[in-house]
Amino acid sequence: MRGAITVATTVLPPGLTPDAIRLAVRERYSQVGAHPDSGYNFRVGRVFAEALGYPASILDQLPPSVWEAFTGVATPSLVADVRPGETVVDLGCGAGLDLALLSWRTGPRGRVVGIDVADGMVERARRNLALLDLRQTEVHHTSADDTGLPDAAVDWAIANGILNLSTDKDAIIRETARILRPGGRFLLAETTLARPLPPDAVGSLDDWFR
Repeated sequence: MRGAITVATTVLPPGLTPDAIRLAVRERYSQVGAHPDSGYNFRVGRVFAEALGYPASILDQLPPSVWEAFTGVATPSLVADVRPGETVVDLGCGAGLDLALLSWRTGPRGRVVGIDVADGMVERARRNLALLDLRQTEVHHTSADDTGLPDAAVDWAIANGILNLSTDKDAIIRETARILRPGGRFLLAETTLARPLPPDAVGSLDDWFR
């Protein structure tokens, strides 16, 4: 990954601060990890995963705890050209659906690292990795803009719908560039807007998660 990448500045409505949003993201997704069936203003779970393109035949091979708290936006782990033995980081790994699929791709000689800031998701992902006996895979409880990984440490970085939740998108891009090896690749799956949002579209913390 080389070259300059610029991400548009996030404009926050009055009364919402970056710190408040970071805390809300951590708490909301931690709740999803602990209680995926509680009801949220965004889609969660297997039906949503299948609608995005995860085949039922693959989901059937996984314990329900892997997909019942899924909150991604696409299927990056299915389309990334990850090879056996490579090192992959999943930024915002959630409950571990993409982690599991990426681990199958790298095989036991590879390494897969999940990064997530939400306590409930980290706990669930770690349980799921133990259930699946994926010993080449680990989950770090930290943020995508401060992974703690060494420079030039990974072949692939995958992100499935985290940039839209961050108020400092440039920081995530810079951190991703730092940890990628020369020739490393970044696959970002993200929601996009077909047209600008009206000025009053985001007026509360709940609106941030729509």
